[in-house]
Formats: sequence, C-alpha cells, structure tokens
Amino acid sequence: MTKIVYESKTEAETQVIGETLGKAAKSGEIYCLDGELGVGKTVFTKGFARGLQIHDHVTSPTFTIMNIYENGRLDFYHFDVYRITDPYELDEIGYEDYFYGQGVTMIEWASRIDELIPKEAKYITIKKDLSKGLDYRTITIEEGE
Repeated sequence: MTKIVYESKTEAETQVIGETLGKAAKSGEIYCLDGELGVGKTVFTKGFARGLQIHDHVTSPTFTIMNIYENGRLDFYHFDVYRITDPYELDEIGYEDYFYGQGVTMIEWASRIDELIPKEAKYITIKKDLSKGLDYRTITIEEGE
C-alpha cells in the first residue's frame, strides 16, 4: 500500500494538492474522500476538478447526492453521501454506472458506503490540527492493496 501525506496551511494549498491529483487521475478511478464537517473536502474537490480541466462551478452535492461534470479531460462524478442512511439508496441513481464507468468518481463521506466501494479505490483523508493553525490540514492519500 502506498501512503502519501501532504501538509496544507491554506485553502489555496488544499486546492493545489487536489489539482495535482486531478491532473494525474485516470479513467475509471474512484477516490474516497473523508474528513469531519468543514475540513475542506469540497475545497479539495474543486482543485481536483480543475486538475481534470473542468472549469464549471463545483459545489458539494449534499442534497442531490451527485453532480456530473462532462466538459473536462474526463467526465467527473462527484458524490456526497453524507445524507445517505442506507448505502443501497444509491441503487436508485444507478451508482454502478458511475463507479464502473469511464469517468473519474469522487465520493465525499465514502466511509458511509464502505460495502459499495471497489477494493481498488484510492482513499483521501483530510484532518485539521488546530495546534498548527486554523487553516492547517494534513491530507493523506492511500492507494493499493
């Protein structure tokens, strides 16, 4: 398993880390994004989308569950499953078409649907450390089995 830890001291740095990962993203990849409320998951995702050459306004799909962006280097499927009470609610929107499609999938709050996540998914965890400042974050990326 490969594990990389980044440090971010600003929102802009968090976006740049996301953008770097987005530039390297490949068709069919799934990224599972976790961290507490307000930690910067959507900020990171905005940078990731920019790395995919998506210039739309990226917002968290908290109430719609999924946003689709089709005008970048690859299609981008952005899920936010915070409000999901049963992982199989995602059957209603045909999640498998996106998880196993040709685009790239980002899932905020992915730990809520662990049983649906393919084993080859990449995991990103964002954590605050208030002892190092209000905007300080560690961003851990894990991939491989």
